[in-house]
Amino acid sequence: MSMTPGPKSRSSTPTVFEQQREELVKEIAVGMEQVLQNINRLNRNLESIISVGNEFSSVEALWSQFENFMGRPEEKGGSDSREKEEHAAEGQSELSEEHDMDARSEMDG
Repeated sequence: MSMTPGPKSRSSTPTVFEQQREELVKEIAVGMEQVLQNINRLNRNLESIISVGNEFSSVEALWSQFENFMGRPEEKGGSDSREKEEHAAEGQSELSEEHDMDARSEMDG
């Protein structure tokens, strides 16, 4: 039987490598904790932004209805729009005639 020497008995003091490893593990743990806190803060901010955005959903729906209503083509066709244009032109000519009359009366007066 051969007697192989067993591993050297370790002293109770850690080696330099073990000390550095412990320091690095502590730094990593602190860094991970900071990352977790920042992610939680980001999550809260995103939730608040989403809640503010959701508050405007009813306003957006109302504006969408208004846009759809205003953008809807006229149902009666082109003859109705021609009549509206003629009435607008007549209204403009009547206004210009009244303006001319007012200007003449000011010159006379």
